[in-house]
Parts: sequence; C-alpha cells; structure tokens
Amino acid sequence: MGTRSNTVVYDEDVQILNMYRQMDGYPDGHGAELLEFLRPISIVNGITTGRANLANGGGCLAAQLVAHFKTGVGGFYIQPPIVGGEFDNDFTYIIVVSDDILLSVFEWDENIFIGTVPQFKKFIEGYRA
Repeated sequence: MGTRSNTVVYDEDVQILNMYRQMDGYPDGHGAELLEFLRPISIVNGITTGRANLANGGGCLAAQLVAHFKTGVGGFYIQPPIVGGEFDNDFTYIIVVSDDILLSVFEWDENIFIGTVPQFKKFIEGYRA
C-alpha cells in the first residue's frame, strides 16, 4: 500500500488545484520532490523576460506543478477541491501563493509544518534525519 498525499494550491485565498499522489507521499518522498520543484521559483506579477524559474502568480505555479509531476498514466490525479479542512490522505501539502510561497504540511489532520520554502527545506532535512 502506498503513502497517499494531496498537494493543494491556493491563489491568495482561492483553492485552484488539488493534485492527488497515489504513493510516496511522505515528506522525505513527495515533500522532498516538491521542495526541489519550489526552491528555484520566484513569484512575479507579470511576465519578465530574460529570467528563468518564475511563476506568474498561483495559477501559473499550479500549471507548472502539474506539468512537472504528471509525466505519464497513473500516479497523479486532479481531484475536486478539499472543503472543510478535513484531509483523507496520509499527508496534505498546502501551497499558498501571494507575493511569495507559504507552505503547510498536514499528517492526516495534524498540522506538522507551516512556513516559507527555505523553512520547508529545513523541515524536510530534519524529517530525513
């Protein structure tokens, strides 16, 4: 049996993506892969030429996230929004995009992390220890 997870993206306060992962959803699996995806990205308002690793707001980041992780049949699925704050998978990663990226991690219904991408890196490194 796999360790299931959801990655939920909010653009400000509107949920725009709920991506389900069927296996390897624990922090030193999906969390570490999510960190590697997010670390180089800067949030911008408007497209800036000549720069790499940008996301033009939450919708752009969500689309890049799906393109990065969904490489074939199975494994990842788009699901309806999560409502009411009740999570039904082992881990839920919440990404809130405004001027920057803020993450929360839940193990079932317990919040085990909240912070920025650099703080998330420390969390993942500590989780692996």
